[in-house]
Amino acid sequence: MRVVVAEDLALLRDGIVRMLEAYGFEVVAAVGSGPELLRELIDRKPDVAVVDVRLPPTFTDEGLKAALAARKEVAGLPVLVLSQYVERLYARELLADQRGGIGYLLKDRVSDIGEFIGAVKRVAAGGTALDPTVVAKLLDRRELGQLTPREREVMAQMAQGRSNAAIGTALFITEKAVAKHTNSIFAKLGLQSSDDDNRRVLAVLKYLEG
Repeated sequence: MRVVVAEDLALLRDGIVRMLEAYGFEVVAAVGSGPELLRELIDRKPDVAVVDVRLPPTFTDEGLKAALAARKEVAGLPVLVLSQYVERLYARELLADQRGGIGYLLKDRVSDIGEFIGAVKRVAAGGTALDPTVVAKLLDRRELGQLTPREREVMAQMAQGRSNAAIGTALFITEKAVAKHTNSIFAKLGLQSSDDDNRRVLAVLKYLEG
């Protein structure tokens, strides 16, 4: 699986590259600025990009802008964004472009190797990977008082791209119970139910992005 990595801190960039290569990924480019990232994404058309939000020259949203610009040239280009903090504006901007795989993780998650590698694979496969903290912040933006505490937990897990079986394992409930909660969530939020994991996640993200 071919990956482009964008991170301005050389030490962290090298660490991400080594980690990905250790798990069988082919890192075809590792860059440290927005212009470099845009060029490499368009030229190389990787299977997935791992991108820091803040890159030179502006150190604001250069990485995200480059990734979104590349997705206009390479339709559905999977992008996993890394950020130091939960930045709602950037999260909403990313979620608004729902073609192909998308992900938004806090950089702290990189230290959890299994979770990080799983997120990269999920996004590369066209799925979704959202940091639980990001999901919680987005949930706070909506009037979700009609959902029970358990339904909020299930919804947060769904937004991370997890299947019913995986949600059940994480929350220590049966898969049947997850399906019941999922149907209740869709009914309360006025969303069309779907057995397709990716479509249902996108439906939730669309609601959260609002």
